[in-house]
Amino acid sequence: MFSNIPKVKLGIVAVSRDCFPESLSVNRRKALVDAYCAKYDAADIYECPVCIVESEIHMQQALEDVKKAGCNALAVYLGNFGPEISETLLAKHFDGPKMFVAAAEESGDSLIGGRGDAYCGMLNASYNLKLRNIHAYIPEYPVGTAAECADMLHEFLPVARAVIGLGSLKIISFGPRPTNFLACNAPIKQLYNLGVEIEENSELDLFEAFHKHKDDPRIAEVVADMEKELGTGNQKPEILPKLAQYELTLLDWIEEHKGYREYVCIAGKCWPAFQTQFGFVPCYVNSRLTGRGIPVSCEVDIYGALSEFIGTCVSEDAVTLLDINNTVPADMYEESIQGKFDYTLKDTFMGFHCGNTCSRKLSSCSMKYQMIMARTLPEEVTQGTLEGDIAPGDITFFRLQSTADAKLRAYVAQGEVLPVATKSFGSIGVFAIPQMGRFYRHVLIEGNYPHHGAVAFGHFGKSLYEVFKLIGVAPEEIGFNQPKEMRYKTENPFA
Repeated sequence: MFSNIPKVKLGIVAVSRDCFPESLSVNRRKALVDAYCAKYDAADIYECPVCIVESEIHMQQALEDVKKAGCNALAVYLGNFGPEISETLLAKHFDGPKMFVAAAEESGDSLIGGRGDAYCGMLNASYNLKLRNIHAYIPEYPVGTAAECADMLHEFLPVARAVIGLGSLKIISFGPRPTNFLACNAPIKQLYNLGVEIEENSELDLFEAFHKHKDDPRIAEVVADMEKELGTGNQKPEILPKLAQYELTLLDWIEEHKGYREYVCIAGKCWPAFQTQFGFVPCYVNSRLTGRGIPVSCEVDIYGALSEFIGTCVSEDAVTLLDINNTVPADMYEESIQGKFDYTLKDTFMGFHCGNTCSRKLSSCSMKYQMIMARTLPEEVTQGTLEGDIAPGDITFFRLQSTADAKLRAYVAQGEVLPVATKSFGSIGVFAIPQMGRFYRHVLIEGNYPHHGAVAFGHFGKSLYEVFKLIGVAPEEIGFNQPKEMRYKTENPFA
C-alpha cells in the first residue's frame, strides 16, 4: 500500500422508516457486515452500533459516531424503506464520499411481517439526494442480498479512495509547458473545484534546490538502490549520482512544500533547457517516484499528473503517462498480430514516452540516452531515460481534462498491451483497444484531448467511470470505446 494515497475506512449506517420493524434493519446490517468480513478485510469497514437512523436526532448521533471512529467514507444502508429526510441529511453532513445501497427481500415466506420495501425506498432516497444537490455513489443495481451488497461496498472502496485523495491533493509543477505543447495547457480553475491545490514554480526554483543538494550524504545510498533496480540494464552508470541528487531534490521539495495537504503529485519540466542546464534527463527519476505512488507527469502536464494520481488511488499500483503515439505498421501487424489476436489493425497503436514508466511495468529495461533529444543536443546531456517494452497484460487508458472553457471532460477505455516486440525505443508498448480507430476519431480528436493518456495496469474502467461521475463530470462528457453497434454522435452514419 502506497503512503501517498488514502486508506479508506467505510462507515456503515443502517436506516429504518419508523413504520417498519427496526429489527429488519438491525438484522440485515449484521448480515451485511458478516458477509463483508467473510470475504474481505474487516478493517475496511466500521459498523455503526449507536442506532438505526429513523429521525434527525438519530442522524446526528450516527454522524458523530462514524466521525469518532475515523471513517472517511460512508455507506447508507436501507434495511427497509428508510427515512428519506434523515438518511439524505446524513449524507449531506458527512464530509467525504458516500454511497447508498438497499436490502433485497430474503424469502417468500417473510413477505408479510418481514417485508422491507427497500427497493421502493431507494427511489425516494435518490430523489431526495437530487433535491439537496448531494453527489452520492449508487451502484449499477443497488439492491441485493447481504453478500451482493458486501460486494457493492467493496467496489466502492477504490472510488472513495480517489475522491478522498483529490480532496487532500497538491499538484506541484515546475515551469510552463514547453513551446509547441499547448495541448498540455488547460485552465486550473477545475482543480480548485475538485478540492485540489496547485503550487506552480519556476524551473529556476528547482535548479536552485538541485544545486543545494550537491554532495548530499544520502546520494550514495540512492545510487546503490538505483544500481540494484537497474541490474544489467545500467548502461549509463556515470549519470546515477546526478539522478540521485535530483531524486532527493524532488522528495525534499515535496516534504517542505506539501503544507497542509496529505498527498502530492508532480508535473515536471523535462525539455528544452532542462538537459543543457541539469546535464541529464529526468525520466528515470520520474519512473522511480511514480513506482512509489508519487505520480510525475512529463512536459508540465498538470491534468496528466492529476489523472495519474486518480489511477494510482483506484488501482493501488504504479501507473504511467504515455503519448498515444503512432500506428502499428501493416507488416508488423501481419507478422505478429493478425490471426493471433482478435484485433484489426485500426484497433492497435503504440503508446510511448521517453522513459518514465516504472521498471517493474517493463518486460526488461535499460538506462540509455534520449534519442529524440540527442538529435539536436549533445548525447551526454540526454542521458537518464529508462527504455524497455511495456509488459503484456490488461490496461486501462484514461484521462481527466479541463476544456479550454474550463469544463471537465474524461475518457476511459479498456484494452491490453500485446506480447509483441515493439522494435522501437523508449518506454513503449503495442496496445490494443477494441474499436480504437473510432474511439480515436470520435472521442480523442472530437473531444480535443491532448496526446498524453494515463495508463493503469489492469481493467479499472468501472471504478474510473464512477469516480468521474462522482466528482462532477457529466455522463455525456465521459467518452469510452463504444462497440460498433453504438454510433457516436459525431460519427457519419453513411461512412
